[in-house]
Amino acid sequence: MQVGDIVFGRITGIKSYGAFVRVGEYSGLVHISEFSDSFVKDISSIVSMNERVALKIIGIDEGNGLLKLSYKQANVIPSKLLEKVHIFKGFNALELNLDKWINKEYEKIMKEKQKDELH
Repeated sequence: MQVGDIVFGRITGIKSYGAFVRVGEYSGLVHISEFSDSFVKDISSIVSMNERVALKIIGIDEGNGLLKLSYKQANVIPSKLLEKVHIFKGFNALELNLDKWINKEYEKIMKEKQKDELH
């Protein structure tokens, strides 16, 4: 095996930051950033435990038998699995949501105050 090879591995663990994979006698990690160029909210929406997947080797630590792997470089991801994130810039987004946020925080404070008064 060498960097650039496409290999098949089995998903052995899924965490919020990536997926662990077994490729032959090697263990590897596919970091969440290597699943897609778009935002990935949940890796489980792309792969599942024990699934066999194609991956590209992007790094090898021979001494420890560890692979750094990429899912996005070996697979096409259907866009329906990905969530588009809207980013607002400037004061307008704050201005539009400030009253809503203030009211929500005020309600929380009042509920906590009522709980304290009952105890």
